[in-house]
Amino acid sequence: MVFRQPDKSRSLSTSLHQKIVSRDELRQRVADWRRAGDRITLANGCFDLLHVGHVRYLHAARELGGKLIVAVNADASVRALKGEGRPMMPAEERAEILAALADVDAVVVFSEKDARAIIREIRPDFHAKGTDYTAGSVPERDEVEAGGGRVVIVGDPKNHSATEIIRSRSRLGPRKS
Repeated sequence: MVFRQPDKSRSLSTSLHQKIVSRDELRQRVADWRRAGDRITLANGCFDLLHVGHVRYLHAARELGGKLIVAVNADASVRALKGEGRPMMPAEERAEILAALADVDAVVVFSEKDARAIIREIRPDFHAKGTDYTAGSVPERDEVEAGGGRVVIVGDPKNHSATEIIRSRSRLGPRKS
């Protein structure tokens, strides 16, 4: 999958664009951070409609220390996981929104159904997952532990969901002016 970098001629800052990286750039950045003594935390997900649950999850992941990398499912991957009509926003836009968060150090888009390949590539110290998981139900747990990392469940109770937001909005019908 080829990820199109955002159009840098738009009004977004250079530092924001520097947060959105390719897989190769991510591997180099992680190597540099490790040389500097930083720990690496990986969070991943679809992030289709960013909501307060996502923000709290990423903030809690950041509090584990070190650098926070957010791996975002590519459009085809979101469709495979969530169904037709998803994602609501293309991967490039989801990546830009996540890169704008102060807690996030890097954003990478991945095409696989889960984050195992990225975990093998960067071997995070922590793989942060939201409270809709338990440590035992994280699909990538074995890969994380094989690389010497730990799965950590973070964030507030799962009572926010992009899927539920979309469902509730579609039941309401179009917004009146």
